[in-house]
Amino acid sequence: MKLIIQIPCFNEAEQLPATLADLPREVEGFDTVEWLVIDDGSTDETVAVARKHGVDHLVRLTSNKGLATGFQAGIDTSLKLGADVIVNTDADNQYYGGDVAKLVKPIVEGRADMVVGDREVGGIEHFSPLKKALQRLGSWVVRQASSTTVPDTTSGFRAYNREAAIQIMVVSKFTYTLETIIQAGKLLVAVDHVPVRTNPKTRESRLFPSMGAYVRRNAVSIFRIYAQYEPLRVFWSLALIIGLASIGVWIRFAVAYVEGNGKGHVQSLILGAVLFIAAVVLWALGVIGDLLAAQRVMTQRTFERVRRIELELGIEPSHYESGALATPADGAPLSSPARERIAPGTAPADGDEREGHEVVSL
Repeated sequence: MKLIIQIPCFNEAEQLPATLADLPREVEGFDTVEWLVIDDGSTDETVAVARKHGVDHLVRLTSNKGLATGFQAGIDTSLKLGADVIVNTDADNQYYGGDVAKLVKPIVEGRADMVVGDREVGGIEHFSPLKKALQRLGSWVVRQASSTTVPDTTSGFRAYNREAAIQIMVVSKFTYTLETIIQAGKLLVAVDHVPVRTNPKTRESRLFPSMGAYVRRNAVSIFRIYAQYEPLRVFWSLALIIGLASIGVWIRFAVAYVEGNGKGHVQSLILGAVLFIAAVVLWALGVIGDLLAAQRVMTQRTFERVRRIELELGIEPSHYESGALATPADGAPLSSPARERIAPGTAPADGDEREGHEVVSL
């Protein structure tokens, strides 16, 4: 059994040493524990620091693509490196690394395919009351959309077994946390959660420069994802509200007309007609959205099958580099790391041998 702990990074040279020092190298139930850093176009010494501190694998994106893209790149690479379980954590050392064992335990015991670490937000001192309230509200909305019981849906500390990871497909360019839970709830993925500890705050969030940005981005993300997966409920609910408003306006006009004052309330008749047309449009959008949701399910299944075929054929991971600064015995540089996978710490084999490494051809 192989566990890979992946860490998406963007200019994390200062924070990464503490994060790596907090992570385990041995976890009960696994023969191998490896670290993967996804460098999301960093302009500092993130890659050099990762190599210095013994990271086994690197994914180097050529420019900053965002957290969601980095997460997806890490999942793809971890699968191609043979991971049986993948743990995702943040580079700012927000989550206590010692709880990795607790996080993967439901998966090892066969009780879950995906496990989300519950930070128990109410007890985090550096979270303001407003942020705690928004966290609870957002998590409630996501639970309704996903039919899961995850109490902390924005937690980035989570674990996936191989089957769950194969089915994950992140569309959002902003964050993966909400979308992957809703997606898992719609798929054949058993979702669980466990309480985890957090470390003291080391820096301000780079995803949210201000509370206003936090509210705006999360509200838009939640609405977008909810509408994407529950279009009939969203658009037909809006259509019902606006339709009832149009009827109310028409009733007002009818009362005025019966009282002989209809000419003075023609604007109510026009407003009611506009609202009714808007309700019909929203109803139609719900139907179209439902058809698109069916298409998305078929796309998801196609994506899953393509990924399984790639894994069966041994397609090399994109933008992959070994974390080890290894060279062959004759001093010549290694060939492309995308063509040769280095498994750090394994014994050399015959054929293509490297001192202290086994090279597995893809």
